Amino acid sequence: MTPLVRSVRSADTLTRDALAVLQPGFTGTTAPDWLLRRLGEGLTSVGLFGRNVATPAQLASLTAQLREVREDVLVAVDEEGGDVTRLEVRGGSSFPGNLALGAIDDTGLTRDVARELGRRLAECGVTLNWAPSADVNSNPSNPVIGVRSFGADPQLVARHTAAYVDGLQSAGVAACTKHFPGHGDTAVDSHHDLPRIAADLPTLQERELVPFRAAIAAGTRAVMSAHILLPALDGSRPATLSPAALHGLLRAPAAEGGLGFDGLIVTDGMEMQAISATYGLERGSVLAIAAGADAICVGGGLADEDTVLRLRDALVNAVRDGELPEERLTEAAARVRALARWARDASAAEGVAPAPGIGLAAARRALRLTADGPYAPLTGPAYVAAFTPLANIAVGDETPWGVAAELSRLLPGTDTATYTGEAAATAGTTALIDGLLDAAAGRRIVAVVRDVHRHPWMAEALRALLGARPDTAVVEMGVPQSPPLGAPHLATHGAARVCGQAAAETLTGQGPAPRR
Repeated sequence: MTPLVRSVRSADTLTRDALAVLQPGFTGTTAPDWLLRRLGEGLTSVGLFGRNVATPAQLASLTAQLREVREDVLVAVDEEGGDVTRLEVRGGSSFPGNLALGAIDDTGLTRDVARELGRRLAECGVTLNWAPSADVNSNPSNPVIGVRSFGADPQLVARHTAAYVDGLQSAGVAACTKHFPGHGDTAVDSHHDLPRIAADLPTLQERELVPFRAAIAAGTRAVMSAHILLPALDGSRPATLSPAALHGLLRAPAAEGGLGFDGLIVTDGMEMQAISATYGLERGSVLAIAAGADAICVGGGLADEDTVLRLRDALVNAVRDGELPEERLTEAAARVRALARWARDASAAEGVAPAPGIGLAAARRALRLTADGPYAPLTGPAYVAAFTPLANIAVGDETPWGVAAELSRLLPGTDTATYTGEAAATAGTTALIDGLLDAAAGRRIVAVVRDVHRHPWMAEALRALLGARPDTAVVEMGVPQSPPLGAPHLATHGAARVCGQAAAETLTGQGPAPRR
């Protein structure tokens, strides 16, 4: 009978470890029964998305519901602030985002903004934030990072990443610095395909890895891997699945050329096509844990019990088949539980003082105005033309952006319309602008754009509009890479709600003078 008892105990431990390394999502604003049941069986982490959040009070109630089952449950969310927000997914963020903070280049402000964001997360019961983005924005054509990066200078990104980590964790919320080893030099979105970075190892060491070293020195509790292929590290597998990237670079001691990180390694979302389309969800998850990842992020798209059971069983079977060493799974589960204990203890510590209004203050400081001469502030109803690119999946299409809502509040009667690349291709630029001018009916026009440098249709439409109406004000809410055009041109360095508010204040002459 003794061997049978040992076998049952071993099977139970293996199953609990397999559940412990998962960070799944779910649907709804209350926890489903299946999720609570799996928490009782060993699941240690839960990932929240915009669909799970209605109000701060509701979110606090939800996390309390989870903690009734497991006191140290690790509650994670993707709350970068700026364009990527889950707490304020339907109204827009109260914080301007990384590029705005990098443009200001005041690390004290970055620390304070991250502390206030962390305070709000902690107040709602969130203990792990899948942020900050430490990617160096080295490729202007990058379709997925952009304003989520602090900037293009590795040293600037490094000092603000460290400040962000410090601020967030001082509020009792674990930081998860991403996307290791750096997603900035890509022209492909890993949500759709597998990006390839051709940089050699010395370039990676001098550029992409600099902010990660700073984050580790600042004590980041977690690092998120990227689904990107770097032949300089591994010619066949993306970083999330690569022992060379995770164990050999991220974990290796500094004396061996590594970063010496000993915290939790979390994967980026495993449903993303860079992994799921090539390796499949189950196989990809097994390979990730084998490569050195400790936690599997899944739930952005697949948010049901079946996904959890499929991944649990895939990990258990991989151990039993000898494909995944049991000690590797045990080590990964232990790291998850260790962070869960840290988060539980940190959340019980004395809270930090609120800093209301700090996000708007930062957004105002991030504004940059370009004008060849004096410009007349808007004094009557305007017409806002939003030149809108396809939504970045990381941002989503639920979150509103632009200046129309704030301008309408300041200048009642202001109208707005959306203009897209598809409409430009169908109607032609000339017809598009003619229709815009008719709709504006003589009112001052405000053209709102995002990443003009990446969208030829947008640049062409903007030039045509300014040719017809040189008094058009232009608000660039993406990366201000193109030469400034407009009367005036405002760069907000992000599309968060507070960025739109700051721009609207300046356009109407009701805000502080922006930096030129």
